[in-house]
Amino acid sequence: MSDREVNFARAIIGERNYRDVPADEVLREAERLLGEWMSGGIRMERPKLYDHYALLLLALLQKNRELEERVAALEGRS
Repeated sequence: MSDREVNFARAIIGERNYRDVPADEVLREAERLLGEWMSGGIRMERPKLYDHYALLLLALLQKNRELEERVAALEGRS
């Protein structure tokens, strides 16, 4: 385990604008980082919600909206 603390949001988006990072990539990388953190493989900075986890929450909301639209289309409600 590294002594360096990982910045959750920066590890996911790098130098990009958050709007340029697809929700699927955010979710995939968030799952990887959180899994490593839970297993003790990495340490993460103690974040403020709006700095870090808002990125994950936004991606989940976007995916939820996308899935709701797909279900509505399959049910003929679009």
